[in-house]
Amino acid sequence: MLFPIFFPIAAGLFLLFMKEPEDRKVLIGITGTALAITGVSAAYALFHINGEAIILFYFTVTLPIYFKPDNIGILFAAVVTVIWVLAGFFSFSYMETGHGKGEAGEKRFYGFYLMVFGILLGLNFAGNMITFYVFYELMTLLSMPLVIHTRSREAVMAALKYMFYSFCGAYMALFGLYFLYRFGNTLTFTAGGVLDKSMLPGNENLLLVAVFIMILGFGVKSGMFPLHAWLPTAHPVAPAPASAVLSAVIVKGGVLGMIRVVYYMFGADFIRGTWVQTVWLTLTLITIFMGSMLAYREKVLKKRLAYSTVSQVSYILFGLALLQPIALEGAFLHVVYHAFVKCALFLVAGAVIHKTGKVKVDDLTGIGKEMPVTMWCFTFASLALIGIPPTGGFISKWYLALGALESGEGIFCLLGPVILLISALLTAGYLLPLTIKGFFPGDGYCYPEQNPLNRKKETSLYMLAPIAILAILAVALGMAPNLLIHYISGIVSEVL
Repeated sequence: MLFPIFFPIAAGLFLLFMKEPEDRKVLIGITGTALAITGVSAAYALFHINGEAIILFYFTVTLPIYFKPDNIGILFAAVVTVIWVLAGFFSFSYMETGHGKGEAGEKRFYGFYLMVFGILLGLNFAGNMITFYVFYELMTLLSMPLVIHTRSREAVMAALKYMFYSFCGAYMALFGLYFLYRFGNTLTFTAGGVLDKSMLPGNENLLLVAVFIMILGFGVKSGMFPLHAWLPTAHPVAPAPASAVLSAVIVKGGVLGMIRVVYYMFGADFIRGTWVQTVWLTLTLITIFMGSMLAYREKVLKKRLAYSTVSQVSYILFGLALLQPIALEGAFLHVVYHAFVKCALFLVAGAVIHKTGKVKVDDLTGIGKEMPVTMWCFTFASLALIGIPPTGGFISKWYLALGALESGEGIFCLLGPVILLISALLTAGYLLPLTIKGFFPGDGYCYPEQNPLNRKKETSLYMLAPIAILAILAVALGMAPNLLIHYISGIVSEVL
């Protein structure tokens, strides 16, 4: 259990302090080996952990750093492992500038990239709230260098914004943690909650405020309105592999934080039917619609995808906030599907920018003629994000809509599915035109065979293989979802 957490951290530190190698192949070899070893060891751990628990050390007599992976932690860790390894191998070609050279700061990027991999696995394997919080803070600190990588003024300002928002959210979560320690029997994750029922009378309102502040705090990382602005700022300036993992994985750290707080600390029954649930549902629906509308109007490709993440992650939060079994299944399914789809889309954007230098949507007319395989992958991933059957996005959104209709939550029973449908139409509006104009550019476009400047620019196998794998997963997990649904159903029956 500990090896896949601490090995990539050690490997990342080694890269940071080692002398810059003269041959870039040495750097790629070390990073690739570390990614492979961590991926294999994490996969082995996920299949062989049977309720094992490890206490690393104690902060105080009652606050241990404690690892005990449960089913939800294993699900998130599996997603992290797949995404991190694929995006890492993509970066080997993305960072190459030609003549066997890499970008400035490449060694630093890989060092922090490996360290964040280990931190995320520690976050997912955490067995109590204090361990989760420590790794949550480390995730923010060590992922910031991935945003600031280019060291441009825009990157520095984006990184500062990312840090400011993240720390504000983390301190809000810490505020609630004090109340959990005071009114809970333990900080160990327990399905159904840990509140001491003998201490609840007279303190319900205080604890409702505490849980709401924690939801807002973790909602910062998840891009939930009104604290979502760091996402569209950080994504465009970060390298494409960093944007991909930020959107696919890092934001899910906030999602997991909400799951732990609501379902394993306070308990779903404590907030069901209260003002906390009502406000939470309202904020998620505002975020879904707002993110989709802003994405529809955005002209810069990576920023459009960032706004899309703001919207799509709140699909997950809407399912969590309904506190209903079917909706919760849909939320967990969307965690998996969205991670694969959004990582694929950001990697495609990176491949296009790397090959053509074009960053705006309007400049990508005919790109399907120049990079056909890459854009076919983009198309399949787009269909999955929209929710077109038989892709994975259809399955998760079907469960979310059905859960909303069966939830009995007043206006949200109807308003939820309506907003989901409007958002899906907007998603089609901001993704499918890239495919249509990319493959059918119309009159005035010089085809590759007519103009050497428009020759085929298909990306390298290092970049294309991860994109293709993710696009295939987005479709295949929708066509054969039963195993995943069965696993998630077990989690839902446990927490509800």
